[in-house]
Amino acid sequence: MIAHLDLVRDDWEAGHRRLELASRDATQAVLLAAHVDLISAELRRRVGSTFTLEMLAEAYVGADVWVRQAIEEQAPSPGWARTIAMVEDAAFHVYARGAVDYAP
Repeated sequence: MIAHLDLVRDDWEAGHRRLELASRDATQAVLLAAHVDLISAELRRRVGSTFTLEMLAEAYVGADVWVRQAIEEQAPSPGWARTIAMVEDAAFHVYARGAVDYAP
């Protein structure tokens, strides 16, 4: 399972790097931050505040469905569908830092 975990963490980190680049535009940064916050709140609901990286990786499987639904229902913005994968990965990357077994 460690190889799988390394792969998803690489995806999350890459999404976070892309988010940082996209956030250089102030208007875009506000919208992207709102989406990351929304996904993070949903992660708190789904995996709680005490979790392992493996538990977070399990939540990542199929997350594209519930992430799309959450943004569509609660915070749609122009062009949001183009950034959803990046925002999803970035939110998981940030949330992963709270895992009980997190190590950079």
